[in-house]
Amino acid sequence: MRREHVVGPPTRHHPREARDYEPGRFLKEFPLHTVIREDGSADPDEVVLPDAEALRLYRWMVLNRALDERMITLQRQGRIGFYIGSIGEEATVLGTAAAMDERDWIYPCYREHGAALLRGMPLVTFVCDLFGNGGDAMKGRQMPCHEAWRPGRFTSISSPIATQVSQAMGGAWAAKLKGEEMVAITYFGEGATSAHDFHTGLNFAAVRKIPVVFVCRNNGWAISVPRERQTASETIAQKAIAYGMRGERVDGNDLLAVYAATRRARARAAAGEGPTLLECVTYRIEGHSTSDDPRAYRPAELVEPWKRKDPILRMRRYLSRRGALDEAQDAALRDELREQIQAALKEAEAFPAKPSIETLFADVYEEPLWQQREQLAEIEAAVAADPRAANPRHSDA
Repeated sequence: MRREHVVGPPTRHHPREARDYEPGRFLKEFPLHTVIREDGSADPDEVVLPDAEALRLYRWMVLNRALDERMITLQRQGRIGFYIGSIGEEATVLGTAAAMDERDWIYPCYREHGAALLRGMPLVTFVCDLFGNGGDAMKGRQMPCHEAWRPGRFTSISSPIATQVSQAMGGAWAAKLKGEEMVAITYFGEGATSAHDFHTGLNFAAVRKIPVVFVCRNNGWAISVPRERQTASETIAQKAIAYGMRGERVDGNDLLAVYAATRRARARAAAGEGPTLLECVTYRIEGHSTSDDPRAYRPAELVEPWKRKDPILRMRRYLSRRGALDEAQDAALRDELREQIQAALKEAEAFPAKPSIETLFADVYEEPLWQQREQLAEIEAAVAADPRAANPRHSDA
């Protein structure tokens, strides 16, 4: 490391020795770790997943993609109000989630629907949450794509940027204080690294050696702001240095690399070695959400190279080389998953259009207070007396 002596006496702002910034330094210190090459080949020494498990996760990736495409269509048809997916980021989402233990809690951002499904959330329940209907586990209280699944230890998604970072740290700290074996994992985009909750969560977790895996989905865009306008850091992983924790940079479109890096991070956390900041370098192929048109700020030629790095395409090539998947099997899998999604839609649409009135007072107290029971009775009486309630054409009035 080259040092430069500063002329004049040392001061708080000008120490006697200062380091120059060396362009490219952190790209060397945090190399992008890849296992599966773009042609599907891989170094056998780097492969950590048996073919059966790799094929299982490939199935989840394909389901995640098909679900996103179908739900975007539903939004365009006006059947759901909003959708935000993870097209092009499936390896990051499923590779990290699969590498954690079942006892671990997931604190998602808003592109981790695949992780919720992997943790056992029924597909029909997910669709009901998008509709906000009588089968909605959130009882119509959340906007679409803000699901939670307690049986799978998948916490509620929230829209404010980076709040889940400090929440994951708090949950893991509570488990550590109680002596429970639990490692929290939380997700966020590169834009969230500018939010105060990012600093609060990472700083506290590093000081207390709290068992957390911090996963940055560096997909190139903080809505319409490109990464280079969002941070001057060459990498996100290097931000770990300031907090005194481990940082690692991995190819986010490589399922095997993501899985292996997450397993390493979890093992360190469980062993009491503290948290890890894991940067998964990927790309947001579509808009930020169905409310966004990326053509307004992103030239199409920027996207094309990343389409050739599609994580599903790369995994399919890998499995094909291994003899674990052929074209006929892949086509049959995709047909099966499309039918599964269509069946879930049909089942979800059979639920009442709205949650029942009683759910307005559910989950507030263990037992409803007398005031709530009284209010519920008043609402039921008002609905019963409203002639529009008996007329389907005015049921939403």
